[in-house]
Amino acid sequence: MTGEEVRKLDSEEIEVELKRLREKLFDLRQSAATEKVADNSRFRSLRHDVARLLTEQNARRRASAAG
Repeated sequence: MTGEEVRKLDSEEIEVELKRLREKLFDLRQSAATEKVADNSRFRSLRHDVARLLTEQNARRRASAAG
């Protein structure tokens, strides 16, 4: 997910996507604890996607608070 794609989402879609990605990251961590994960780079990409969503969410909050 790119920054441009994130900016196109509305606030509700960002919340839904955040929840989905956090669940996916949790599941990936659980599978890593019990078995070998085939693609370790998936951890990093999921964390980066969560960070992008949170950054956009916070930017929108600051913009609405500023006026």
